[in-house]
Amino acid sequence: MSETAAKCISDGAARRPLSPGLVRKTLAGFMLSGLLFAFLGAILPVWRHHLTEDYLTVGNYFLSMNLGILAAFSAAYRLLSKLGIGAALVLACSLACAAFAYLALIPPTFFSPWWRIAGVFAIGCAAGLLNSALFHAIAPIYRHEPSATANLAGAAFGLGCVLVAVLVAGTFYVYTVASILVFIALIPGFFIPAYARASFPAELSKVRFSWRQRSSDYRSTGAVLFSLLLFFQFGNEWAIAGWLPLFLIHRLGISPEASLEMLALYWLALLVGRTVVLRVLPSVHHAKLLMASVMAALMGCTILISTNNRFGAVMGILLVGGGFASVYPLVMEKIGRRLPEYHAGLYNGIFSLAVTGGMLAPWSLGYFSHLWGIRVVMALPLLGTIMVFLLLVVIWAEAKFWDSVELK
Repeated sequence: MSETAAKCISDGAARRPLSPGLVRKTLAGFMLSGLLFAFLGAILPVWRHHLTEDYLTVGNYFLSMNLGILAAFSAAYRLLSKLGIGAALVLACSLACAAFAYLALIPPTFFSPWWRIAGVFAIGCAAGLLNSALFHAIAPIYRHEPSATANLAGAAFGLGCVLVAVLVAGTFYVYTVASILVFIALIPGFFIPAYARASFPAELSKVRFSWRQRSSDYRSTGAVLFSLLLFFQFGNEWAIAGWLPLFLIHRLGISPEASLEMLALYWLALLVGRTVVLRVLPSVHHAKLLMASVMAALMGCTILISTNNRFGAVMGILLVGGGFASVYPLVMEKIGRRLPEYHAGLYNGIFSLAVTGGMLAPWSLGYFSHLWGIRVVMALPLLGTIMVFLLLVVIWAEAKFWDSVELK
């Protein structure tokens, strides 16, 4: 991002410079956020859940993380008001580092899974607080260059998801469970001194919260539709991301390392797909792109349900990742003008609701898999894709209605 993009627009009319280094640290925080959110899907084979069919425990991991995220979100405004953005980021990174270190001290063979559930809850708390602080820190950059900021933050988040899958896959047969978790703990530990030295503008630390403002924002049709769509879309993406390694190991009999490499391929397909879609969006017919994306996602889920070989799995993953990739750019193009003016509370609330969908889906899959077997893992994203398609149609109809009203 250029230095002109790194300008802070305060609550008043004055503009104060935000250093390029601070912009980079803020955007890099989204990479750490992606790592925290994608951690569970990558670590399950390391915890030897591929050797059992204890799907209920796997589902409870995702529920615990979701509860941690929601708990942090409810407490974030008080913490931000008392500590400021920089200290809140340091606290979130410290909590994540401590949670990974705690999990490293709990070998899967000697401790009950409930001990790990407590550590996963702490990771959820760290992720929730981290995102709340980042949405406040990114506000002035977003107001200056909203499109570039959203795209860079999303790319950093996706990169973090790819990073944790690659890290775990590359160390699976080389290091012990404790060593892998220690390596992961070093990543948020690296951010602690970086954020401790960061100096955020004073006006950003003055977090204002009003339930009246919050309720009026969520009465916006655009905000409601956007929240619902992200709820289901994140559910689709995380249902696959959380269960893909276990699904592939049980269905195809491949090694845990190979399954984690395919998980990294899935995240990479999402990341590259969104980058490509943003480039071609102005020059393609959006309705045709939507239909192609939905068909690709449906076909990918169907292939993953029925395949019995690695080639079919790779093709299914690429189709699903490519199909999911266009949803967010398409909806932002249509609904962006209908959202209320940016403020951190609204966007953090929308993201938290989306993450709730993203974690509830893999949690519910734990119970469905317990009842009907591992193949049901791909059935939920298939149904969720249909729901996302219907919501996109509603969003487009709503946008067309308001465009016609404005013309009159």
